[in-house]
Amino acid sequence: MSRALFIIDVQNDFTEGGALGVEGGAAVAAGVTRLLAQHPGVYDHVFASRDWHAADSDNGGHISDHPDFVDTWPPHCIAGTPGGEYHPALDTSAVDVHVKKGQGVPAYSIFEGTTDDGATVSATLDRLAVTDIDVVGIATDYCVRASALDALSGGRSVRVLADLVAGVAADSSAAALVELEAAGAQIVDGSEA
Repeated sequence: MSRALFIIDVQNDFTEGGALGVEGGAAVAAGVTRLLAQHPGVYDHVFASRDWHAADSDNGGHISDHPDFVDTWPPHCIAGTPGGEYHPALDTSAVDVHVKKGQGVPAYSIFEGTTDDGATVSATLDRLAVTDIDVVGIATDYCVRASALDALSGGRSVRVLADLVAGVAADSSAAALVELEAAGAQIVDGSEA
C-alpha cells in the first residue's frame, strides 16, 4: 500500500494570464511546491498531469474558434507551447510520474492520459500499489473533479486538498466539492497532508 499525490494541470494556460486562466492558479502552483517542500516523504509517488493538445487540430471537437465554455474551449495547452508547460512556481523535481492527456481527443481526468512511458494511469497505480490519493490542482470544477471521481470509482481512498485547488467559477467549484464528498472523497486542508 502506498500514497500518491495527483497534481492536476498546473499549467501556464490555466493560470492567470493564460488562455483559460483561473483566479488563484498561480497560488495553487506555489502552494503545491510549498506542500512538497514542507512534507518531504509524505507521498510515495507524485503524479502530475498536463493537457497536451495536438496543434492544428480541434482535438475531437474539444477546441473551437467559437467555444461554448462547456464542451468546447478556445485553443489551450497546445503541445510544445509555453501555455502547455507547467507553471514556473510549481517545482516539478518531486514529480516521478508525468501524464499527458487530451492528445487529439477531449480529456478531463488524469485517468484519460498516459505516462511518459505510454502506460495508463490505472496500470501505473496498480503497479505501484497506490491505495490512497490526495488531489490538488486546476480546475476544481473540471479536471480535478473528473480525476478525483475516477480515482474513487477505481476503489482508491481520495482526499481533495481544498486550499490547493482553483476553479473556473465559485458556484460550480463549490458544487464539485460537495459532489466529491458525497461520492466518498474527504475534503481537507493541505495542512492535514
